[in-house]
Amino acid sequence: MSTAKALAEAGHNVTVVSMMKPKVMHKDIHLIVIPVTEEQQRSIEEQMAIMAGRKNSVLDTMSRFLNSLDVMIDSQADVLTDPRFLRIYETKFDLMILGYFLNDFQLAVAAKLKVPVILDGLMPPNFITDAFAGNPSELSYVPHMATIATQPMGFLKRTENLALHLFSKYMSTILESKLNHNYEKIYGGDKNLPSLKELRKNITLVFTGSHLISEGPIRPLVPAIIETGGIQVKDKPDPLPEDIGQFLNKSTQGAVFLSLGSNIKSSTVKPEIVQIIFKVLSGLKENVIWKWEDLDNTPGNVTNILYKTWLPQDDILAHPNTKLFITHAGKGGITESQYHGVPMVALPVFADQPGNAAQMERSGFGLALDLLTITEDSFRQALKEVLENDKYSETARKFSTLYRDRPLTAKQTVVYWTEYVLRHRGAPHLQSPAVHMSFIELNNLDVYTVIASIVISFLLLARLVGKFLWSKLFAKANTSAAKKNQ
Repeated sequence: MSTAKALAEAGHNVTVVSMMKPKVMHKDIHLIVIPVTEEQQRSIEEQMAIMAGRKNSVLDTMSRFLNSLDVMIDSQADVLTDPRFLRIYETKFDLMILGYFLNDFQLAVAAKLKVPVILDGLMPPNFITDAFAGNPSELSYVPHMATIATQPMGFLKRTENLALHLFSKYMSTILESKLNHNYEKIYGGDKNLPSLKELRKNITLVFTGSHLISEGPIRPLVPAIIETGGIQVKDKPDPLPEDIGQFLNKSTQGAVFLSLGSNIKSSTVKPEIVQIIFKVLSGLKENVIWKWEDLDNTPGNVTNILYKTWLPQDDILAHPNTKLFITHAGKGGITESQYHGVPMVALPVFADQPGNAAQMERSGFGLALDLLTITEDSFRQALKEVLENDKYSETARKFSTLYRDRPLTAKQTVVYWTEYVLRHRGAPHLQSPAVHMSFIELNNLDVYTVIASIVISFLLLARLVGKFLWSKLFAKANTSAAKKNQ
């Protein structure tokens, strides 16, 4: 939505199709909301509650998306046949920007509209976007998103990296089957559409939520990958709602901001963990703003805690009295906190969050704890350390300076490259040749096969010649010896 808003502010005619009412909007955006059904919403919330009560690696989460959470994929397919969506085919468009979340089948929309595609995602470059853009993975020194490693990686980390990459590829084949099933279900009867594999070759650019110069890891990026990390951060904070603004303004000893994101509701966290968090926060001298969805059933009422169902995260982090962010370690939240120079205590839940938290801690921006095993003492000590030790806030401030130092802001980058694609009618020249090569061609397997065949043929021929010459020499030697004995 921040991408859409930046384009609308630049004067473009933008239509947005969303499955929820967005928090970021612009008066000139034409919005079409097609929400999930009540049954789908209930299923998603149940699965999110389960994930909040257990440890979840990136690979666990990926597996869950293909099984019990596949409703998040199927619901995106349902959008494509909704009458509210089908009306878009009555309008002429020049470009489609696809917010990516395991929804490759939606690329068919661009094919039907006959427009190029820009993929837009919050994640940094990963094995999925690498495949879309033909970007080299470089397994020997680029850590997989499911691992934490310093560069250069040692033998064990490189081995782990390879294993994770191969497992991800295996999971991708299962995902491919799921995506193709949805694609065939919706568009199988349309003979004018190519295969899903061919549709992916229509992706011109991939916007990724990263700024590798400051965040790392250092890695190659083809021209088709454009970094837009921080796109959601406002150039100037919006005025805060009156109650939040007053609460922060009177927080003369500082304020702590707690949010576990939009997917995990605080009320789904185990009650005993919620009480641990409440007891510690209620004992702080700082005021606390806590994102809590059920205001009729809060953990407890104290004067230093303000509960709100929704919070303008970026604007709160920009307030000078905000001294600490307690976060689930989603990529967006960490980016905003780093941008505003606010140190963190991370309580990751699933997907990329544990990796983000570990990377954040290693970089010196704060501390990470296991949400499921925190105690009053460990949580209190973590807050005390980050709030009172200036090294965390100083590291965050230094990073903020580095993160902002770029030739174009994230919004300017989005507008420039979007208009570049429009000016050059899809700009296919930006694509890596790797996008249009088969696995065999891309990895030179045919060349290696020919070279190996030539070498093996030469060795076999040399062996045959050697045997032939040896037999002739041996026979000659035997003949000479026989004549000598006579």
